[in-house]
Amino acid sequence: MRRLPEFKFWYGCAKAVFCAFCCTFIPLFNIPVFWPILLMYFFVLFILTMKRQIRHMVKHKYIPISFGKKSYAKAPPVAGSSNKMSKVDKAG
Repeated sequence: MRRLPEFKFWYGCAKAVFCAFCCTFIPLFNIPVFWPILLMYFFVLFILTMKRQIRHMVKHKYIPISFGKKSYAKAPPVAGSSNKMSKVDKAG
């Protein structure tokens, strides 16, 4: 897997945003797009680029979204123990 330094990543992102911002003002790129096709295109690109990660998550049964906090049953008290500190614990 290729490693990309963080600065180069952010620099590339900034260039892409600047280029996209400039292209919004050029009338040539102002073409009408039917939004369901654009949405489908987004999902296809997302699946194609995330295929390996999605396959890895499915393989290890990883669920990226969970609703609520997992709760565990309260442990039963241990016989013979008490909540009071012994004389040895108080000295230390």
